[in-house]
Amino acid sequence: MTGDMTLKEALAQLRRAVDMLESATGARLEREQDFAETEAEVQRMNADRARLAQELDNSESRAERLEDANKEVSRRLVTAMETIRAVLDR
Repeated sequence: MTGDMTLKEALAQLRRAVDMLESATGARLEREQDFAETEAEVQRMNADRARLAQELDNSESRAERLEDANKEVSRRLVTAMETIRAVLDR
């Protein structure tokens, strides 16, 4: 019977080893899934960052054009006021 006990102990040890392997495999798959989700989130964030950078560039460009237009309008108003004063002073 000592042989049976040893066989039973070996089978129990094998079962524990298989259980540990299954547990480790499950944990590894879960970490890989978490990593994949994190990687996807990083890709989404990079795409958002690129989109926002483009929008910022566009906004800065528009602000510069508006500033130039504002300066031109201001220059024209000054010219118009000077012309009106000159006409009124005559």
